[in-house]
Amino acid sequence: MDITIIIFLLVYLALALGHLPGFRVDRTGAAVVGAVAMIGFQRITDEAAWNAIDYETIGLLFGLMIVSGAFSVSGFYAWLASKVASMDVSPPRLLALLVITGAGLSAVLTNDVVVVAMTPLLVSITLSRGLNPTPFLLAFCFATNTGSVATIIGSPQNMIAAQALGLSFTGFMKVALVPALLSLPLVWGVVALLYRGNWKLAPHNSSVPRESPAPIASMDRLETLKAAIVTIGVISAFVFSDLPRELIALSAAGIILVNRRVSSKEVLGTVDGNLLLLLMGLFVVNAALAQTGMPQKIITEMQAAGIDFSDPTTLFIVGSVLSNVIGNNPAVMLLAPFLQHSGDVDALGAALALSTGFSSNLIIFGSLAGIIVVEQAASRGITISMREFCRAGVPVAAACIVLALAWITLLTA
Repeated sequence: MDITIIIFLLVYLALALGHLPGFRVDRTGAAVVGAVAMIGFQRITDEAAWNAIDYETIGLLFGLMIVSGAFSVSGFYAWLASKVASMDVSPPRLLALLVITGAGLSAVLTNDVVVVAMTPLLVSITLSRGLNPTPFLLAFCFATNTGSVATIIGSPQNMIAAQALGLSFTGFMKVALVPALLSLPLVWGVVALLYRGNWKLAPHNSSVPRESPAPIASMDRLETLKAAIVTIGVISAFVFSDLPRELIALSAAGIILVNRRVSSKEVLGTVDGNLLLLLMGLFVVNAALAQTGMPQKIITEMQAAGIDFSDPTTLFIVGSVLSNVIGNNPAVMLLAPFLQHSGDVDALGAALALSTGFSSNLIIFGSLAGIIVVEQAASRGITISMREFCRAGVPVAAACIVLALAWITLLTA
């Protein structure tokens, strides 16, 4: 077997399992090592490797991470989480508020960054109220994944798909907003049904730390206002101008970083460098494999067998399966080079976004958001097992997939 294929398979095995078997190498490490190995074994030249990295997508994601990070540094996320979670409402209503909050934030501020910022806060606040954090964390995670489908800037995979297909901000939103909104009652309904009567922490459960009620977190209103104005400016530029999206995002990041009150180091610290490295490594690994001609041959054979990647329904099914094998971001990167750039590209973009966003709630490693929630909860003493995650994730994903298939059928009718 060719060394290129071996390296590729090992990288994607690590993506599927979360680590390289026998080694303490996580997904990002595997992608970076894989890229270096491709260059070292001369499966791809230095120049070709650099050219393979889509710096437009990386620049767009980095810029939006900075904008989202400004809200974190200003205390907005902490303030909003404590404000919502401290409301004197019943657990089902609190669940609904968190679903709406998670979906709304992820649609404009990128879901992974939102989950990183708010998960520890939700754990603390639910424990302080004597509530079982699990249903609230799961619903928040599911809602950020499905809500992020609404816009191009909602998730990294949306950005990758949009850049690959040349989708417009408004065109994408027209075909993705409705199913994203309709998914939220499904998320709430499934989780509320599964955890009815189990909202409170068990009195005998001493393994879970109790926390004292926390006051509403403080927020720097001036910095939050600045971040909000920049965000509105970014979205307006996406909609009303023809400027490159990465240039808009990086310009916004520059405005955020030039600050007399907040250290740029603090804002840069919110950037998910691991995700950026993961994507860059995969660009190189995928490009090296493409040079063998094997992916093109497989796609040709699949098309000959009647599997048409230009059909939104087919693309949705393939994307759904892949995102739960190797993760949603790698799935989009693997499929994007083989998509048609003509015809109903908005429908193709919606199919790719809906498949990777809605199906990613099936299992923990179906999305980066799921991994973040489970790992951060564990660091605070809350264990969410694969079985517990899937107990809610499988019916949520199944309901959302049916919704998405119906929507895609309507779009292409």
